[in-house]
Amino acid sequence: MVSLRQLKSFVAVFEEGSFTAAGEREGATQSGISQHVRMLEDELGTALFGRNGRAIEATLAGKQYYLDCVDILKRLDAAHHEVAVRQNGGLARIGVMPTISRSILAPTLDKFLQISPGADISIIEAYSGVLTDLLLKGELDLAVVPAFEGAVGLSSQLLLHDREMLVTAKRDDGQHLMPVSLASLGPLKVVLPGKQNTRRRNIETYFTTNGVNVARRLEMDAMMGTLEFVAATDWVVVLPFVMMSSDIDRDRFDIRPLADPPMYSDFILIEPSRKLMTPAAALFASVLKAEAERTTALFRDRVAPQLET
Repeated sequence: MVSLRQLKSFVAVFEEGSFTAAGEREGATQSGISQHVRMLEDELGTALFGRNGRAIEATLAGKQYYLDCVDILKRLDAAHHEVAVRQNGGLARIGVMPTISRSILAPTLDKFLQISPGADISIIEAYSGVLTDLLLKGELDLAVVPAFEGAVGLSSQLLLHDREMLVTAKRDDGQHLMPVSLASLGPLKVVLPGKQNTRRRNIETYFTTNGVNVARRLEMDAMMGTLEFVAATDWVVVLPFVMMSSDIDRDRFDIRPLADPPMYSDFILIEPSRKLMTPAAALFASVLKAEAERTTALFRDRVAPQLET
């Protein structure tokens, strides 16, 4: 029977390239690590390491087995985190952009609290600059922001690669979900976020590069107010699909993917590099990723077919 200690010893040797270094990492002796690996090889009936002079190299079987072991250990660690959260609740301090709070936050919270009803969770809504500062100060465990060049002290991972959409008041002209070239629409009255917002720079660059004629600009850093204003006027706004995904079957907005060329935005999860994410925050991130994937699937099923016509 293969033991967890044997798997961890093998992974340590593979990653460290040395039985001695693996022993130091695992808090064991070199001979103890060697024994665990030897017992594992006996159990599997194949060599996992060979020697090239003084260097240790994994065999082909060892390289494949390493990938399997890493997957097993990651899943085991995730299971430990989930049990800990269910048993003890835990603390999760999360920062989100309005883009996320309007769309996938509610179902994420619902599922998270079903899994971990005892969790102590707090949610802060703000734009990326504020959220980044709060993370660096240690006041948040996790935040969702637009992708950026990064900052010292932060680690990041991709949450969502999303299509940008033109959002207008409902026009009943059959163009809902149909692709649109902004350059072909003539002078536009556009609501834009403030100049300090990362999205503002990206949208303005798209307009300039692709010859989009903007007649008037209205700067508004109030997302709910923006949507209310657009719904009641002939002004337009460019927003990612994730923010409007719950509106595609309602009769308030026309939502159309930008085309010729398309425009995309990446959203990332950021966390402090110096801290291990709390089990509760890690669970929240996992549930949030699942909701983001559901949104991607919705775009693929409902919007993408219109791009092929």
